[in-house]
Amino acid sequence: MVQASICTIGDEILIGQIVDTNSSGISKALNAAGVQVTRMISIGDDHDAIISRLGDELKANDIVIVTGGLGPTKDDITKQALAELSGAQGFRTDERQLEIVHRILSSRGLDVLDINLAQASVPQTCEVIPNKLGTAPIMVFRFPEKKFGHKTTLYSLPGVPFEAMGALEDILEDIRSHYELAAIHHKTVCTFGIAESALSKMIEDWENALPSDMHLAYLPNPLLGVRLRLSIYGCEKEDAVRRIDYQFSKLKEILKESIYEGDSLTACIGDMLRKSCKTVSCAESCTGGLIASLFTSEAGASEYFLGSVTSYANSVKTGVLGVPAEIIAEHGAVSEECVKKMAEGVRRITGSDYAVATSGIAGPSGGSADKPVGLVWIGISSALGTTAFRLCLKGDRRRNIERFASNALNLLRIRIMSELTIH
Repeated sequence: MVQASICTIGDEILIGQIVDTNSSGISKALNAAGVQVTRMISIGDDHDAIISRLGDELKANDIVIVTGGLGPTKDDITKQALAELSGAQGFRTDERQLEIVHRILSSRGLDVLDINLAQASVPQTCEVIPNKLGTAPIMVFRFPEKKFGHKTTLYSLPGVPFEAMGALEDILEDIRSHYELAAIHHKTVCTFGIAESALSKMIEDWENALPSDMHLAYLPNPLLGVRLRLSIYGCEKEDAVRRIDYQFSKLKEILKESIYEGDSLTACIGDMLRKSCKTVSCAESCTGGLIASLFTSEAGASEYFLGSVTSYANSVKTGVLGVPAEIIAEHGAVSEECVKKMAEGVRRITGSDYAVATSGIAGPSGGSADKPVGLVWIGISSALGTTAFRLCLKGDRRRNIERFASNALNLLRIRIMSELTIH
């Protein structure tokens, strides 16, 4: 199995000034191509540290991909460090990258300065893949077996995410031409409503019976539930797909409606609605539009998501959704009676087949003995009737809102599943 390490260079990452998105994108691309990523590390802007840490990664991996430290300013020192690491005696100008530098700067109406031209200068020991999206070239260093104990390759990419991601196809093409890659297959399903520890206990026998080459990972997320990922490395693709699908079919028998397929609850719901030609809308108070945002983040949501009302104020609940004022006066906005009318109101306004509504107390203030912080009422409405569910969760404001939304979506998912089964 070809193994790789991903290294980011720059103090700005270590001090939290920017978020490293490159490593995630590169890792996904490598896994899809059949390269196993063993580590992701960050190195500060220190010449000796760069050489030392990259040397360690080259000893341990077949491929090392480096991003960052290739700009035109003096604090970008990666190129010098790589020259020393590779034993370069000097630098040369790559004419293809030089042409790109002139073209990019001219198109922006900028003067071509010496520091810009210097970006086309590369160590004599490297090959260059032209960076069509920026001025810093993609450098490729191939090390013989005697250097690190095995043949290994280092790819140095710009740190700008747009440029790094844009270079990936060329990098992968080069990797395929120099390495024999085996397939890696991952599949993820999601569970909802079962805590990770309880889930582990429920599926303990199933997990213990998994084949030795199949690896299980637990990935909890407040908006998705607990995701379960099965992976096989160095496999034949069709066989791996068949084997993992078989294992997940056995898991469904254990977890029943607590398990769902898809990358998210809204993706799963959207798939069911699309296939059954049904629609949905939502009325949100405590979730403040989060449910609608999650729906509309899915491509093609316009096929089944009709709209929403963020009825944060009681006047909107009564004036727009048609919740009777006496219900709020008698029971309060956070109540079974109110949330049912909210769901029915938005379904009537939009003409949707299904509606979900939320009203609760996210905190940190606003709670009482009868209605504590973390309380939420969730209403689900369809032509077959309207039901409401009371949950009391514990967390800070942000986590409560996320969990209010995800629980509402899960209850909607279960309702749609049950009604589609009836029909």
